[in-house]
Amino acid sequence: MAGASEQYNIIALNIAAALHTHLRGRSCRAYPSDMRVKVIKTGLNTYPDFTIVCGQTQFTDPVKRDTVINPTVIIEILSPSTERYDRGMKFQHYRTITSLQEYILIAQDKPYVERFVRHEQNEWVFSEAIGLEAIIPITSIQGSLALQAIYEQVSFIPEIVPGITRDVPEEEDQPGV
Repeated sequence: MAGASEQYNIIALNIAAALHTHLRGRSCRAYPSDMRVKVIKTGLNTYPDFTIVCGQTQFTDPVKRDTVINPTVIIEILSPSTERYDRGMKFQHYRTITSLQEYILIAQDKPYVERFVRHEQNEWVFSEAIGLEAIIPITSIQGSLALQAIYEQVSFIPEIVPGITRDVPEEEDQPGV
């Protein structure tokens, strides 16, 4: 996503480093957000934050090689402007891709990752990882992502809730003032 936040960029770089290290020498490839995915059944063209293909990558055009049609894992980093679409209509399109085995959503504002895994008869099973100590498995690539690694160097902005004040120490009275 062009013009993304600092959190997005740090998270994306951390994920890229982890995937690159894990997939080195294996039959799976990770592609960053500039690789387009086409959902053949619905016609949607999209740019996931990360696409992993295991086995031979299939493209809509074998010469241009810029649009994948057989992703195994798709990873999206959520933002306020895309979260609803990523969870809803986009995932509905992605579920029609027969090669897709896992869909992973990563929060920017807190250490939280959601994972959807395809099981028999197109049943999608949900799991989540919460907190920096957690690890989310990615069984399609016989790997996992540690949230500590995903969120390394990310500064979380405290949530501000209207009507709630924070405890602030009162200033001490200054004599003679």
